[in-house]
Amino acid sequence: MTQPRSVELISAGALRPMVHAALFAALTAVGAYLFIPIGPVPIVLQNMFVFLAGLLLGSRWGLASVAVYLLAGLCGLPVFAGGTGGIGRFLGPTGGFLLGYLPAVFLIGSIAERRHGRMPWDVVAMLLGSAALYACGVAWLVSVTGMTFAKAAAVGMLPFLPGDALKIAAAALIARAVRPIMAK
Repeated sequence: MTQPRSVELISAGALRPMVHAALFAALTAVGAYLFIPIGPVPIVLQNMFVFLAGLLLGSRWGLASVAVYLLAGLCGLPVFAGGTGGIGRFLGPTGGFLLGYLPAVFLIGSIAERRHGRMPWDVVAMLLGSAALYACGVAWLVSVTGMTFAKAAAVGMLPFLPGDALKIAAAALIARAVRPIMAK
């Protein structure tokens, strides 16, 4: 006897991207535990996983992954840098960077979907995603701390650029290796 169609809530085709989105939300949380506190904004590995979510899951599921991650933190789960969580993280100096993950992953995913996994375009996508992330983060840092834009860029962006270049290179190589596995 077969089940009625109404019982089938999640199709087999939709389950895989949901699992991948949940996995990337968890990886992003793990990336938050790998941090170096250097001022109001710590160095974290989170953004590499956000970049990978965009590259490997695309705009829609990458956005879902980051939204799940941010909602977990908003609910107070310790998924942000240093094992913190709660609404205070969104209202503090790092709030713009956290919220900036949403446009960053969407932009990266949109470009990756159109360019079909070509590594040069993956790098361009992550550079543009980083620009969106920094635009949100530095602007938020200015508004929350009262710093000038130059000072906010000096403490919230410039020290992170060399590390982000390494994260982008690593993410491009990881995406190249993982795409064929995920396609199976």
